[in-house]
Amino acid sequence: MNYTTIVVADDPPIRTITLNRPERRNAMTPEMQMELIAAMEDAAASECRVLVFTGAGNAFCSGLDLSALQAMQGKSAMEHRTEAERVARLFLTLYELPKPTIAAVHGPAIAGGTGLATICDFTVATPDAKFGFTEVRIGFVPALVSAFLALQLGDKRCRDLLLTGRLFDAEEAYRIGLVNEIVSPHQLASRVKELAETLIANSPQSLTATKQLLAAQNKAWLESAIAAAMEANAQSRETPDFREGVAAFLEKRKPLWKK
Repeated sequence: MNYTTIVVADDPPIRTITLNRPERRNAMTPEMQMELIAAMEDAAASECRVLVFTGAGNAFCSGLDLSALQAMQGKSAMEHRTEAERVARLFLTLYELPKPTIAAVHGPAIAGGTGLATICDFTVATPDAKFGFTEVRIGFVPALVSAFLALQLGDKRCRDLLLTGRLFDAEEAYRIGLVNEIVSPHQLASRVKELAETLIANSPQSLTATKQLLAAQNKAWLESAIAAAMEANAQSRETPDFREGVAAFLEKRKPLWKK
């Protein structure tokens, strides 16, 4: 398959998906989301043993692209629902992928980029990596990623990150359990390869069975959480706060929230 927003490369049995919009700090568009889903589904059916995610240029993924934010204005409720379903499918496909996944994170990994990086089985980051669930800053709801974050961190820390919308560095991400390792930039590629080779040495059937077991243990709760999250995500796109937040973001000013 030919991709326009990502690059898929094989170093058998390792496959790497590179987010490839460096001029936009690899910001996500609907097209990128669909290409990521397709690439993951292809990897699941392939002979690759480990799937690595990384970003071209000086960022991992800076979140949703401005053009996608602008395009949300004036969409119908059904269209908002479709958008939410696509994001849910992206994260669920990653979470349920039968092959081990590794995120190699450098620079910003913001909002959906944080979700993509931290839902992977392993997250290896450089000291300059930055994370944050910044949706509340623009009147949005970090609904879909919240389901996965609650599984990883628990309620209290989840509330801290989602309600403040603050940025946090690789050291804090490591301390709270969202990052597995911090390595220097020149060691990132070699450490990810070393980790991949450790996984490859294990039984492929056992790795798949273990991932399926872990996913099954959370399946009922996650299905319910994602259903509620999709509704909250779609509804938030139609609020006055979201319209003001996006306008303020695009105009580079502080939002004027109505009480």
